[in-house]
Amino acid sequence: MTDIDVTDLTGRLAVVTGANSGIGYGLTARLVGAGAEVVLAVRNRAKGEAAVARVRAETPGARLRLERLDLSDLATIGAMGARMRADGRPVDILVNNAGIMTPPTRDVTRDGFELQLGSNYLGHFALTGHLLPLLRPGSRVTTLSSLTARRGRIDFADLQSERSYGPSRSYAQSKLATLLFAQELARRSEREGWGIVSNAAHPGATITNLQVTGPTHGGRRERLTAAVNAVSYRIPGMWQQVDTGVLPALFAATSPRAENGAYYGPAGPFELTGGPAPAKLPRAARGEAARATAERLWTVSEELTGATFDRLVRHG
Repeated sequence: MTDIDVTDLTGRLAVVTGANSGIGYGLTARLVGAGAEVVLAVRNRAKGEAAVARVRAETPGARLRLERLDLSDLATIGAMGARMRADGRPVDILVNNAGIMTPPTRDVTRDGFELQLGSNYLGHFALTGHLLPLLRPGSRVTTLSSLTARRGRIDFADLQSERSYGPSRSYAQSKLATLLFAQELARRSEREGWGIVSNAAHPGATITNLQVTGPTHGGRRERLTAAVNAVSYRIPGMWQQVDTGVLPALFAATSPRAENGAYYGPAGPFELTGGPAPAKLPRAARGEAARATAERLWTVSEELTGATFDRLVRHG
């Protein structure tokens, strides 16, 4: 089976968003298996507690704790950041993983952002800002993107998809935004001397509940969606399980060979399956035009979320 060795993480603290299921759960299990203490940042406490019980059953003595985090609510993001800053313990690994995919109709977060952009991107942007005072030189920030980012475009004229909403188009924009954020954080870390290693990864075609929870958001029938997905999952070589799907992000978050500003995905055909390898950057994430877009998006994101990184570094 394709796998990677993970360096000893004893004494390290990791924060994983969406850690109760899918890629987030798989990463949590691998990180604690390597000795890390993991903060499971989850919206649903009951599901988080069930995930903690499962991990401890697999890894007795695992060091885990829950933090309530709703990426569609800036107030809960700020509250989590404040609690962790008050605790004062440095964060060695932050994995920006949680997300929602292709709800059939436009919905908004508590703060009025289009749900996919708000949860997948703006929420993680704000969380990283609030945790920035705890990210020390050598800390790793790994942000999950998607193959769908290749179809993405940042539409500043309609960033919240108010004039035109398309489930896949808005999802692609949100995932391109996460990739641009990872790149821009890497550049700013180097320029400002923060010492953070920021990179991105995508899981290829990995079977998780993401393919059901998003498309059924708003009342669509879960059984029908799951049945349709099951047919697709039988296509040979197209899909992989979570234990393999986590590998690009696990490599990005832990390997001494993972580089600042890099992007990782599966090594197999079309980057759908397989162990970690450098991923092909979407056209919209390459070159000077992409850098300019990332800088503009950063400024807009600070204005929208109130998470101003320079201020947070200075004042915590």
